[in-house]
Amino acid sequence: MHPVRIELLATDGAARTGIGSTANGQYRTPCFMPVGTRGAIKYLSAVDYARLGAEIVLGNTYHLMLRPGAETVASLGGLGAFAGWHGLTLTDSGGFQIFSLEPKVDDDGATFRSTYDGSIHRFTPEAAVATQELLGADIQMVLDVCAPLPSSSDVIRVALDRTSAWAARARAAHRRTDQALFGIVQGGLDPVLRAESARRTVSLDFDGYGIGGLSVGETRAEMLPALAAAIEHLPSDRPRYLMGVGDPASLVEAVALGVDQFDCVMQTRIGRHGTALTSSGKIHVKNARHALSQEPIDATCSCEVCAQHSLGYIRHLFQVGEPTGPRLVSLHNLAWTLQLMDHMRAAIAAGTFASLRREILAVWG
Repeated sequence: MHPVRIELLATDGAARTGIGSTANGQYRTPCFMPVGTRGAIKYLSAVDYARLGAEIVLGNTYHLMLRPGAETVASLGGLGAFAGWHGLTLTDSGGFQIFSLEPKVDDDGATFRSTYDGSIHRFTPEAAVATQELLGADIQMVLDVCAPLPSSSDVIRVALDRTSAWAARARAAHRRTDQALFGIVQGGLDPVLRAESARRTVSLDFDGYGIGGLSVGETRAEMLPALAAAIEHLPSDRPRYLMGVGDPASLVEAVALGVDQFDCVMQTRIGRHGTALTSSGKIHVKNARHALSQEPIDATCSCEVCAQHSLGYIRHLFQVGEPTGPRLVSLHNLAWTLQLMDHMRAAIAAGTFASLRREILAVWG
């Protein structure tokens, strides 16, 4: 019995909605997973995630391994208990940090300097599994190699082969039966390489499948054929997780191709700087034209921020450097995105997903 399976409740074209079951709870798909890098989303707490209706929250293996340390998190009950979060948790592997921090990578693993104190650390596929077993998330990811885009075919090939070899090592090292392990598909923008990577990853029989190495600078038009090529070779009864993607147009296009799970830091990152997601597109709450506005951020949004606060007030908070401003827009952006996923699930169930997709792309495409 695999710790994670997708029970499909409805499909509309390739789009699918269902229930993902883990060893410790269920989640509705397609789902958006907020990112709490160091055990928290900036300015928010587990009380907020629960009120927003999030079902899975991410933690970052690289950062938690360095501070406070995986052993410390384990001694405090694992990531969920540590953060006071009673929902499900997922930890990434540190693969994106291998991409962004440019450490020394060889066939065995990666050597990097801590961003906190400059100390040297060695990270291997086995170490990634062991660290995440200590962190105790419900779902952990294998260590992968994400090539920057654009990259030469040689660089993409090395990343794909290393990712496949590391996935096999992670699979062999994985011990906790209450913790799911997801493989990751790489292959750049080449549909042939994406299909190869998907087949090689599926042959290892993971609990679910991440699709990595996208949304790293390419256009959406470039991303979608590579994504489709990977999905074609992924089993229908396991979750499909498009990593690091969260803009509304990409969310609806990926759901249309059959993706089940997403995460992104964009919602809170832009929120902290005063950009809000709305049914009519992005708005910048710091703009002077909002100074006297008694309107909410988005009149169609049911979140507590829109129910309680005017744009004029929220703009004032940013103008005077009050941290409540970034908190409120971050809360709204997460709530708005979770509502968008609600709308997608309902549309798939009703057979009206194509219409909703057109509406979203008319604003966000």
